[in-house]
Amino acid sequence: MGLFEPSWAALRSAVDALAPEDFRAPSGCAGWLVRDLVCHLVIDAQDVLITLVTPAGAEPTRDAASYWQVSSEPPDGQDPLDALTVRLAAAYGDPALLRFHLEDVGRAAGRAARLADPRLRVSTQGQVLTAGDYLDAYVLEWTLHHLDLVAHLPHVPGPPAEGAAASRRLLERIAGAAFPSGLPDTDALLIGTGRRSATPAETATLGPLGARLPLFLG
Repeated sequence: MGLFEPSWAALRSAVDALAPEDFRAPSGCAGWLVRDLVCHLVIDAQDVLITLVTPAGAEPTRDAASYWQVSSEPPDGQDPLDALTVRLAAAYGDPALLRFHLEDVGRAAGRAARLADPRLRVSTQGQVLTAGDYLDAYVLEWTLHHLDLVAHLPHVPGPPAEGAAASRRLLERIAGAAFPSGLPDTDALLIGTGRRSATPAETATLGPLGARLPLFLG
């Protein structure tokens, strides 16, 4: 839970440092420009705010790892929310407006996370988690999208090392196996979630785990 806020702050700082032309660059999310990804982050921040004020009385049904729905097939772009995100991002027009909206709602989401009792049970998508597990799951969300943000913008700083390491550990829990120790955290995340293909050498070191990758998280 302690890594939620620094991971989120680093991602928002990276967005804040983008030049206007950077918003028109492709992102690491297939079919999305950087502006589409930033718009998705606004929606994510809203989801965090909504979830943290939606308490649940039932026992948890998910934890930080089982929160994720895993598919062996990549997104096909047909999801209505994905299409809405692209249209909404284009409607902002001026990237400064999109950046302002992200920082406005993003600060609020960060404060809500900081004030949340990690033992609080919250409800989202028909499931119950503790707030701590929910926010831990979002460290992976922020880290992966930070990698998406900088995929074609090498001048923009990437995610914090601590968040990347924690995200790798969570992805290993989801996969049910550890990545090779010699594989850097960001490479494990990129390969493990299908954001890039493994090289022949990496495939050899992955062993049996490689046959189960990538894992597409939703």
